[in-house]
Amino acid sequence: MSVDRAALGDLAPLIVVDHPVVADRLGQLRDRETDNFAFRRLTSELSAFVAYEALRDLETETVTIETPVATDPDARRISGSLLLVPILRAGLGMVPAIISMLSPVEVAHVGLRRDEETLRSNVYLDALPASLDGRRVVVCDPMLATGGTLIQVCDLIAARGATSIMVLCLLASVPGLRAFRAAHPAVPVACAGIDSTLNASGYIVPGLGDAGDRLFGRPG
Repeated sequence: MSVDRAALGDLAPLIVVDHPVVADRLGQLRDRETDNFAFRRLTSELSAFVAYEALRDLETETVTIETPVATDPDARRISGSLLLVPILRAGLGMVPAIISMLSPVEVAHVGLRRDEETLRSNVYLDALPASLDGRRVVVCDPMLATGGTLIQVCDLIAARGATSIMVLCLLASVPGLRAFRAAHPAVPVACAGIDSTLNASGYIVPGLGDAGDRLFGRPG
């Protein structure tokens, strides 16, 4: 069952998007009867909601524009470039909605494969730039379950000099958040919901199953 968010102060910096529309979409996402097509749509909608709340501190600059009735009003535009890092393959489901909101934005993929016996992950694709000095990086993964995958990816990003790292996910577990916070105490996490436990296979309970399979179908 979902947890009391007021009891999660020790997991800050943490943003949980609390809104009736988000709760409705998350409930649909969890439903085992939701098909792949609907799951992709719901993932996109929730990703936009989470990113909207999490990125309130984006830098802006003032520019002069023309409207149909005025020639020199001021307007605000997002300035600076984000690097979006989806963790394959499930993280791909979050990318379209987020890049549609932001300009400029770049995307670099990282792929990890989890050993279902040890629950540890191995990197099979690292498309990160060699240097991330001065970069703001946003990592996307729908599920923060054990936390191991996100820890590994944030380790890679931090080692390359990123100035700022943030994690966007749709659903997190308390054990996963605690593990991630122990490894990366200052990296903000934003999500749409938090569940209390994991099962023996490392899946979030009640969770929503395997996000990658529900987005793209089961391989093979």
